[in-house]
Amino acid sequence: MSGLAVAVATTADRPVNGVALTVVVVLFILVAVLGFFAARWRAGKESGLHSLDEWGLGGRGFGTWVTWFLLGGDLYTAYTFVAVPAAMWATGAVSGFFAVPYTIVLYPIVFLLMSRLWSVSHRHGFVTPADFVGGRYGSRALTVAVALTGIVATMPYIALQLVGIKAVLTVLGLGSTENVLLTDLPLIIAFVVLAAYTYTSGLRAPALIAVVKDLLIYLAVIVAVIYLPIKFGGWDNIFGAAQTKLDAISPATGKPTGVFIPGAASYSAYWTLALGSAMALFMYPHSVTGVLATKSRNTIRKNAAVLPLYSLMLGFLALLGYAAISAGTKPIDLNGAVNPQLVVPQLFLDNFPAWFAGIALAAIAIGALVPAAIMSIAAANLFTRNVYRDLIRPDADPRQEAKVSKIASLVVKFGALIFVIAMDQSAAINMQLLGGIWILQTFPAIVAGLYTRWFHRWALFAGWAAGIIYGSVAAYNVVNPVTKANFGGSIAAIPGTNVQVYIAVVAFAINLIVAAVLSLVFRAMKLPDGIDITRNSDYGADEHDPKVAELQRKYPLGESGASTF
Repeated sequence: MSGLAVAVATTADRPVNGVALTVVVVLFILVAVLGFFAARWRAGKESGLHSLDEWGLGGRGFGTWVTWFLLGGDLYTAYTFVAVPAAMWATGAVSGFFAVPYTIVLYPIVFLLMSRLWSVSHRHGFVTPADFVGGRYGSRALTVAVALTGIVATMPYIALQLVGIKAVLTVLGLGSTENVLLTDLPLIIAFVVLAAYTYTSGLRAPALIAVVKDLLIYLAVIVAVIYLPIKFGGWDNIFGAAQTKLDAISPATGKPTGVFIPGAASYSAYWTLALGSAMALFMYPHSVTGVLATKSRNTIRKNAAVLPLYSLMLGFLALLGYAAISAGTKPIDLNGAVNPQLVVPQLFLDNFPAWFAGIALAAIAIGALVPAAIMSIAAANLFTRNVYRDLIRPDADPRQEAKVSKIASLVVKFGALIFVIAMDQSAAINMQLLGGIWILQTFPAIVAGLYTRWFHRWALFAGWAAGIIYGSVAAYNVVNPVTKANFGGSIAAIPGTNVQVYIAVVAFAINLIVAAVLSLVFRAMKLPDGIDITRNSDYGADEHDPKVAELQRKYPLGESGASTF
C-alpha cells in the first residue's frame, strides 16, 4: 500500500506524504521535549551539569538497561539502518552482511577490554581514551595523536547521520532541485534542536531519547520482516530475486553486479572487514563515552551479554535490502539518479500504510539524533581534555572544562552540518571510510596499554603514524570501477599479493610491527619511558572501591613531571 500523497509544496520534485510527515514531526517534537527534560533527570544535586563527569558522562551512573539503550543507540546509528540494507541492495553480502558477524565478534572484545578501561578510568577520573593513554604512557604527543584521531574520525561519522536524516526527508518529499533552502531547511531545524538540547542536557539527552528510538526501530523491523515476506511470496522468492539481480553482469565493469553469498574469492575480504570493524568500533570516542558513563564494570559485562540482541535485529534489517529488490523499489534521488541510501525509506513508504511508514521513517531520523549527540559530546570531551587542558590551559577547573566542551560540541555539530550541505554525500562516505582506518590505529596504544607497558611510547607513536599513512594512501588508490573516482572502497590487495583484505587490517599490522620493532630498538638505546600514573590494582577496581567512588584525582594529567613533546 502506498502512502497518502498530498501535494502541499509546489516546488518539490515529488509530492509530500502528509500523513507520514505528520507522524515524523510529532515524534520528533516528542523526543525534543525529552531531550530538554533530560537536564533534570539524575542531575547532580550540587554541581548540576557543570563538569565533564555530569555533562559529558551523565554522572557516571547509568545502570544496565539505560546503558543497553545508550550503547545500542550509539553503535547502531541511522546510517546503519540506511547503509547496511542499501549495501545489500546494491552490491550484496560482502559489503552489507559483514556487519552482522562484526557486531557478534565485537561483544567479547567489549567484555574483556572495556571493563578494564572502565576501572582504570574511574580510579583516575579519565573522561576520554586519550586521557588513559596520557596517564599510562606519560606522552603528550601520543595523547594528542589519539585525541585528534578520535576527533577527525568522528566528524564524518556525525555527517553520515545527517545523510540518514536527509534520506528520510527526501523520501517524504521535503526536497527540491530548484530550491536549496527548501531542501536543507528541515535538516537545519532538526540539527539546531539537537544542538540545543545536547548543550543543555549533555549525555543524559541521548540516553533518554535512545529508549524511544530503539522501541520504534524494533517495532518497524519486526513488522517489516513478518509482513514483507508474506506480501512477496516468502523468503525463497526474495532470495531468488536478489540472486538474479546480483548475478547479472554490470555493463560498466563486465563483472557480476554484486555478491549474493560470499564465495571463496571473497572470504579474506569478508572476515577482515568483520574483524577489523569490530576492533575499530570501540576505539571510537563515542563508544568509550557510553562505557565510561556506566556505574560499574559489571554493567559493561552484562551489556556485552545482552547487546547481541541488536545483532539479531541488524540481521533482519540487512535482509530488507534483498526484500527491496524483490519489491522492485526504485530509490530515485531528486536529481533523477539512483541513490541506494533511499532504499529502506522508500521500501517502507511504498509498502506500508502512511502512518506506519511515518513511524519507521521517524525511527531512522531519531536514530540519527542519538548517535550524533553522543559523538559530538565525545569529540568535544577529547578537545577539552586533551587539547584545551593539556596544551592551552592546564589549570582549567571542572566548570571551565564543561563550558568549553559544550561550545566545542556545537562547533562539531555545525561543522558536520556544513559538511553535508556544502559537499557531495560521497565526500562524507569517503571520510568515514578513512575514519575507520584511522581509528583502528589507536588500538595498540589503548588496548595494549590495558595489559602491558612493554611498548615504548615513541614506538607506539611511530606505529600510529605508519598505519595512518599507509591506510590513507591505500584507500586513495582504490578506484571505483563505475565512477573511476578515488576512495572507491575499503578493500585492497595485501602489498605484493592478490589477497583482497580490509585496508585497515593491513595498516594495523604495519602499525603493530613498527611499534614492536622500534620498542626493541628504543629500549636497547635506553630512551626514557614516560611516567605511568596507573597501578596494577587500578585495572580491576569496581564501583565499591573507595577510590572509584571519589574519582581519584591525585595525579591529574598535565601535572608537573608528566612527559611533554
